[in-house]
Amino acid sequence: MSEGEFRLVYAPGVTPAKWAGVWAERVRDVPLRLIQVSAAEAVPLLRDGGAEAAFVRLPVEREGLQVIPLYVETTVVVVPKEHAVAAVDDLTLADLADEEVIAPLDDVIDWTERPGNPAFTSPESTADAIELVAAEAGVLLLPQSLARLHHRKDLTYRPVTDAPQSRIGLAWPAGETSDLMEELIGIVRGRTANSSRGRAPQPPKRTPQKRAAPKRRRR
Repeated sequence: MSEGEFRLVYAPGVTPAKWAGVWAERVRDVPLRLIQVSAAEAVPLLRDGGAEAAFVRLPVEREGLQVIPLYVETTVVVVPKEHAVAAVDDLTLADLADEEVIAPLDDVIDWTERPGNPAFTSPESTADAIELVAAEAGVLLLPQSLARLHHRKDLTYRPVTDAPQSRIGLAWPAGETSDLMEELIGIVRGRTANSSRGRAPQPPKRTPQKRAAPKRRRR
């Protein structure tokens, strides 16, 4: 651990602000340092000692790591606002059979078979793929959190009910789990401070109490 701080890596789309806020309340003597990296960089950085923990997109190679799944994300399709898809509440993969589907090289969804027809190019990043959707060069399937991250006024998205989904997990180096790591696990799992298995909860700061005014004696 870097001296005086706990480094937490997170992939794009993960929003750790709420958990960081709880950490600040419970672990006031060790700051939580948040480091955003690409989904592909999170595990290597963790293995190289660049962080104490990481929010990762599953599956990952678990050798040398401990991993707990946290939640599953809805998969959506991003389209221009004038696209026919924008008129429905949700759709299935079969509804995309005639669409040009863009497949960025940093795609985080584990596809067995991608729907629709391959687009004319595979951009390097999701951000580049969003630009192609805006240019009406195809549609893009991705986790809802990434659709929100790359929001544009000229685009919209709809859930694809039968598409594979991306899962988010918490990973840390294998071996003895530190008290600080146990504290983080408790926070992301919603444990209260009293039920945490990590460090003992710190007492709240005392605030000076006003002295009650002395009662006046009746004559």
